[in-house]
Amino acid sequence: MTHRVLRRCAATVAAVALAATGMLVGVGAASAHVSASAPTLTQGGYGVVTFVVPNESDTAATTELTVTLPNLKSARPEVMSGWRSNVTTDPATEEVTSITWTALPGTPGVPVGEFAQFRISGGPFPEEETVMLPATQTYGDGETVDWTQPMGADGEEPEHPAPTVTLPAADPDAGHHGATTGSATDDSATTQAAAAQDSTDDAARWLGGIGLALGALGAVVGVAALTRSGRRTNRGGEKGNSDDNA
Repeated sequence: MTHRVLRRCAATVAAVALAATGMLVGVGAASAHVSASAPTLTQGGYGVVTFVVPNESDTAATTELTVTLPNLKSARPEVMSGWRSNVTTDPATEEVTSITWTALPGTPGVPVGEFAQFRISGGPFPEEETVMLPATQTYGDGETVDWTQPMGADGEEPEHPAPTVTLPAADPDAGHHGATTGSATDDSATTQAAAAQDSTDDAARWLGGIGLALGALGAVVGVAALTRSGRRTNRGGEKGNSDDNA
């Protein structure tokens, strides 16, 4: 019975480890280049855009990121610990043309082998299905990588593709450009992004709880097995003593 329980526990631990490994591999494959996603954004609307920035250097951390924006009336970067953001506007129109994040002195930036997410909330975005958001990634050793190349006409990915978002058409019943006001849509999109992050954190805590529970179960089974073994040994010893006395 004890051996069967131990085998089941080992199988469960192996399954959890395999699932976690698969999740990590998926993240690595999806973040080969600087990329952008905006699941709540529609054409001509306001919303949150997330830039995923992997460090592809073998020796230096990423210390700066600049993203070019399509002249937005409003654009706000998310607060990030260890980073300073700077919003650049067109003096003539006061529209936002780019945002730059710079790692603060004494902070690690984006270390080798890791990635970071940079978010902005703003709009209205162009009423186009595909919007390019060119980016420049700078490393601590001075190297820069321009992620500005468009996809090839045949669909082939270039060496340094520009981050691109695909936007669905806005729902005409939802108001102008799919939003009543930029501020309201910004807040809604930010809330949804935060909810998604909370969901990810909950999943991580849930997996951690499973690991702790399995560890505790293994300890209980081990103690029970040792107790039973000790009882059998004691009984054997008592029986031996009784035979000798006889």
